[in-house]
Amino acid sequence: MRKNEFEALQALERHATPFLGAAYAEALVELAGEAKFALIGEASHGTSEFYVERAELSKRLIVEKGFKFIAVEGDWPSCYVLNRYVKGDDAAGTIAAEALRDFARWPTWMWANREIAAFADWLRVYNDGKAEEDKVGFYGIDLYSLWESMDEILKYLAQKDGTDLEAAKRAFECFEPHGREEQQYGIAANFYGEGCETEVVALLRKLQDKWQSARSGDREDALAAELNALAVKGAEDYYRTMIRHDAESWNVRDRHMVEALERLMAYHGPMAKAVVWAHNTHIGDARATDMADEGMVNVGQLLRETHDGDVYSIGFGTYEGTVIAGRGWGRPFEEMKVPPAQSGSLEELLHRFEPADKLLLLDDAEQVLRESKLGHRAIGVVYHPEYERGNYVPTTLAERYDAFIFLDRTSALAPLAVEAAFS
Repeated sequence: MRKNEFEALQALERHATPFLGAAYAEALVELAGEAKFALIGEASHGTSEFYVERAELSKRLIVEKGFKFIAVEGDWPSCYVLNRYVKGDDAAGTIAAEALRDFARWPTWMWANREIAAFADWLRVYNDGKAEEDKVGFYGIDLYSLWESMDEILKYLAQKDGTDLEAAKRAFECFEPHGREEQQYGIAANFYGEGCETEVVALLRKLQDKWQSARSGDREDALAAELNALAVKGAEDYYRTMIRHDAESWNVRDRHMVEALERLMAYHGPMAKAVVWAHNTHIGDARATDMADEGMVNVGQLLRETHDGDVYSIGFGTYEGTVIAGRGWGRPFEEMKVPPAQSGSLEELLHRFEPADKLLLLDDAEQVLRESKLGHRAIGVVYHPEYERGNYVPTTLAERYDAFIFLDRTSALAPLAVEAAFS
C-alpha cells in the first residue's frame, strides 16, 4: 500500500461516521440547512438508493429549513408538468405516474421512475392546502429541450395578445428546416452560417421578467415561458458549440444551469433557498478534479464563486451493486452489475476499513483529504461495466464536497414504462 493511500485510508476512517439514513442525519441537515443552495449529487443516474436518500434529505430541508424548490438536471417542459402536479393541478395528472409521462425522451428512466413518483406524491400532499406562493416547486434547469421548449412557448403565446408571438414564430421558422435534428442544426450553424442565435436572443429578451407584471394566476406560467426561452437559447449555444469543442459545450451547459437557477431564485424572492439535484460531476467543485485541467467548470464551482458561504455540496458513492443504464446513446436501458470499486479508489478505501454505509462531514477534514487525489467513480446514462477504469475521476474529496455519503451496496432504480403505459 502506498504511503498516500495509507494516510488517506486512516483519515477516511477517522472522519467517517455510520450513515443510518437521512432521518438520522441531524448534523448534515443542520449544516446543509444554513445554505441558500443545497447541492445533492449522485454517482449514477440509475441507482435507487441515491434517489431515495436524496429525496429524504430534501424532505427534511423543505419541512425543517424552509427550502422553496427543487431544481434538477432535467428539461424544463417535462419538469414543469411535474411541478404543476405537485402543486395540485389535476390537468397534469391525478397520480404521479401520469405526470411523469412527459419524460418520454431518452433516457426516460432518469426521472420517470418509481423513486421520483414517490417523492412527487409526498410533495403534492405537502403542498395541499397551502397558498400558491408557499407551495414547493419542482423545476428542470437543463438545456436539451430545444424543440419541446419552442413548442411550449408557441402554445403559451398563442393565448396572449402582442408581438411576442411573432418573435417566437421567427425563432421557430429559423430552426424548422433542421427537422428537429440537433446535430444537423449544429453542423448548419457552424459550417454554413445558418445559425439562429439572433432569433433566440431576441425571443428571450421579449419574455424576460414578464412574470413580474403578470397577474397572480399567470406569474408562474410567464416564468415558464421565460425559462423555456432560456432553454432554447442555451440549447442553440450548446449544439452549435458541441460540433467544435466538447469541453466548451460542457461549460455552456453548466453555465446555463446556473443561470436558470439564478432566475428561479429571483422569482422566489430574496429569502429563497434551493435544493439542486444533479450528478456528482455537476455539483462537486470541478476545481478539485481533473476537469479543471481540461478547462471545464461546473455548477458547484460557479455557485461557490458567486455565492461564497451559501453553497453546501453533498456527494454520493457506492462500492458495488446494480444500476440502470444503456450501452449506447439511445439504446434500451438495462439493469447492469456495478463491479467492486477499483483498489485504491475512494469507494474501495471506504469499503476496506468497514463494508458499511458512512457519512463524512468535511468542513474540518484533515489535510490529506484536501490534497490527495483519489479515484472517484462516476457512472453516466451510458455505461460499460467491463471498461471500469475510465469511470474514475481523480478527486480531492474535501475540496470537491462539503459532505459525502457512502452507500456500500446499492441497487438499480425502478423505471416506469412511460411509452408502454401512455402510448
